Amino acid sequence: MITELYRQWYGIVPAAVEKLPGAGSNRVYYRLSDAEKHTVIGCVGTSREENHAFITLARHFKAKGLPVPEVLAVSDDELCYLQQDLGDTSLFDALRKGREVGGRYNEEECQLLRQVMRLLPRVQFEGAEGLDFSVCYPQPEFDDTNVMFDLNYFKYCFLKPSGLDFHELRLEYDFRQLAKDLIREKCNTFLYRDFQARNIMISENSLYCIDFQGGRRGPVYYDLASFLWQASARYPDNLRSELIDVYYVEAQKYTNLISKEEFNQRLHLFVLFRLMQVLGAYGYRGYFERKPHFIQSIPPAIESLKEQLARMVGAYPYMREVLQRLVALPQFSAGLSGGTPEHNNGKLVVRIFSFSYKKGIPQDESGNGGGYVFDCRGTHNPGRYEAYKHLTGLDDAVKKFLEDDGEILRFLDHVYQLADAHVQRYMERGFTSLMFSFGCTGGQHRSVYSAQHLAEHIHRKFPQVELRLCHREQGISSVLGE
Repeated sequence: MITELYRQWYGIVPAAVEKLPGAGSNRVYYRLSDAEKHTVIGCVGTSREENHAFITLARHFKAKGLPVPEVLAVSDDELCYLQQDLGDTSLFDALRKGREVGGRYNEEECQLLRQVMRLLPRVQFEGAEGLDFSVCYPQPEFDDTNVMFDLNYFKYCFLKPSGLDFHELRLEYDFRQLAKDLIREKCNTFLYRDFQARNIMISENSLYCIDFQGGRRGPVYYDLASFLWQASARYPDNLRSELIDVYYVEAQKYTNLISKEEFNQRLHLFVLFRLMQVLGAYGYRGYFERKPHFIQSIPPAIESLKEQLARMVGAYPYMREVLQRLVALPQFSAGLSGGTPEHNNGKLVVRIFSFSYKKGIPQDESGNGGGYVFDCRGTHNPGRYEAYKHLTGLDDAVKKFLEDDGEILRFLDHVYQLADAHVQRYMERGFTSLMFSFGCTGGQHRSVYSAQHLAEHIHRKFPQVELRLCHREQGISSVLGE
């Protein structure tokens, strides 16, 4: 389908077709190129209405001089189209370093963020001028139906799976009051709906907007909340405040906004709503579809929700009570993706176990669900020989047997490479818990030797890491790096 559209547009079939990694939707993207490596992006969707919305919006925005990809060709049924290739670098990629060191963004990264804050009002105000909102999919305007759908999405896909007990009718009452408050302000601006760093591309040093097919008429606060409170971004409060100021000044060029104090109050109401909405999405994509990226995004979103709850007074009393109980649940206090910088004072704790498979794999008490489990049973077993039966992997005779044989050394070489990469990565991302377990038949020789040597290896290479070593079947525990 997409190759035929390319042939109709370009006159020849593409020399190469590369399927691009998928995201959160059912749309499939391809990079098509000719013999001279000139490329375009092809999109194949399952919904004509969704594609029609993107195509119409893209052409409207392009005519307004807004930075969006040019639509080059569209199939008769609008199920596939070709667009300008903006490359592979998203704003999310460009901000990776600052994000992975816990939100310490350098000046170059901050300058990119300021540019985004100046771009957003252009899309919202200029993009709305002369736009026929009836083309928007799945609905033309942000309304109470829209709000209640998202709040119930949060309730059924995140709140209920959390196991928290709550009174549905009382919660529904507060949800409806929140919906009324969110839509009370009439507006004629474009609500992007998914304005986030992955949907902003950087091409030839310019910013471009993509994936706006879910946009509609709606209030400006929604997109600002979506971007600045994106769960994984970890923008520090001072930077977030500066970026709000940049946005506010730029938006004033298009309309007389309400006072800064009122603006911030309205904004934080949308932040609260947006956080519940994204937790619903994370719950569905993570808990039900088992996509790791969404599971990893839950802990920072929970932290942001805690901050918003601390600001709330008076309104929505039962909803506030339920959310406060939610963020206090044990499964969120340790973090679902390995912890967050706030826990254990930001120090990575690596726990290493030896164990017997006959007695089961060690349980992960951190609440993170476990870590690496290595099976040592494929290596030569000293326990088969009478001389070693009453010894362990801590004894010199067993060490010499294993090292002379060599199998365990080759095994550990691979383990070291994997462990080194993950310890480094966990420290960069601010995680605080990593677990390795080594099992063998009796949990006495090979597993003990391996666990001991990995602990010593990590302690030498990463002295800033705290090592908690446990030889479970011997009842021996120790801590390296206290």
